[in-house]
Amino acid sequence: MKNKNDVSVMLKEAGILFAITLIAGLVLGLVNELTKDRIRIQQEKAVQEACAAVFQTAASFEEMEYEPDEALSQELGADGVKIGSVYRALGSDGNPLGVVVESTSTEGYGGNIVLYLGVTNEGVLNDISILEISETPGRGMRAPEELVPQFHEKNVDSFAYTKTGASAENEIDAIDGATITTKAVTNAVNGGLKAAQALTEGGASNE
Repeated sequence: MKNKNDVSVMLKEAGILFAITLIAGLVLGLVNELTKDRIRIQQEKAVQEACAAVFQTAASFEEMEYEPDEALSQELGADGVKIGSVYRALGSDGNPLGVVVESTSTEGYGGNIVLYLGVTNEGVLNDISILEISETPGRGMRAPEELVPQFHEKNVDSFAYTKTGASAENEIDAIDGATITTKAVTNAVNGGLKAAQALTEGGASNE
């Protein structure tokens, strides 16, 4: 049976441990409050830079409300594609020039591939920019260099990849040894194009 001294020591140690835990929690909370706004500003800056990269003629971008309808959601889901944030690209006069769509393929070889694409009101795909990718080094990781330039200023309804050399406007040369990555990027772009078409046809509104 523990004597009073043992109990006193245990209570003292428990009190010290509680105090340490409480102080650590308070410090973490303070750090979070101090860095929250800075992180938000950095995130907003990254989004603006990504939008500008795929829609260089726009002066500013504003976020839009958009949710694909059930039919489109099912179609995109079958290809492993999800639509994220969308933005209206505005000219210096405030008039809409087109949209920027965040599109994610969940079927990359190494995980999700997240990209932005800028599409004009006339349906021209200005450019795409890959924001997140974790494919095989030397193969799928070559997507930014080998795939992205192939989508530059194309005006097609959808793209298809080929292993035998692109011969049509809507064809994309697959990365040698990285067909899965090529397919994932192509599907993400096609899904984004479908969302952009719905957006430019008036399928969304400002927040």
